[in-house]
Amino acid sequence: MSYPSNKLYEEVAFVAYHFHWSQDDILNLEHSTRKRWIAEINKINQQLQG
Repeated sequence: MSYPSNKLYEEVAFVAYHFHWSQDDILNLEHSTRKRWIAEINKINQQLQG
């Protein structure tokens, strides 16, 4: 079973937008690590929004 490509694009775009990391750097992360960074970015965004 493979990971849906549309979800992968969303994850890469999200991390790249917020952290300005390259596509290759993001894709080289383990899926669980990438999901952890997404969670951390979401926490930052929630804190900034009050």
